[in-house]
Amino acid sequence: MPQIAQLAETYASQIFWLLVFFGFTFFVVGRGMVPKVMGTVALRDQQIADDLAATQAARDAADAQEAAWRERENANRAQAQDVIGAAKAKAAAASEKKLAKAQERLDAQLATAEAEIEAARTTAMAEIQDAAAEAAQDIVARIAGAKVDKRAAKAAVKEALVHG
Repeated sequence: MPQIAQLAETYASQIFWLLVFFGFTFFVVGRGMVPKVMGTVALRDQQIADDLAATQAARDAADAQEAAWRERENANRAQAQDVIGAAKAKAAAASEKKLAKAQERLDAQLATAEAEIEAARTTAMAEIQDAAAEAAQDIVARIAGAKVDKRAAKAAVKEALVHG
């Protein structure tokens, strides 16, 4: 078989070229391209790690700012509540003063009205006593035919009202 006899002649040449091709491929790809690709991958991994670290730092800063903002808001809310409380207290004090003044005016008007009522009652009582004294004088004059002076009639009416 001539193909098998030919195999030994070409076999050495094929092995040589196979080694040359794989050696060339090893040096070009393995020594030239792979380190560049691996460097790019390492650079990319480093860039991703740096971006993640920057993102975490930004998140931490945002959380710190939010916490500070919440603290300021709570302080402002507490301050607003204090201002509202002070305003309510001030308004209550002003209302209380107004009510006290109104109560004083009402008390003064009530005292004046009571004094007027008492004066009217006293005047009415005096008029009633005068009318009763005159009636008593008329009754005594008509029934007994005697004349009673005004002082005695008034004294008798007063005594009857006191004991009556």
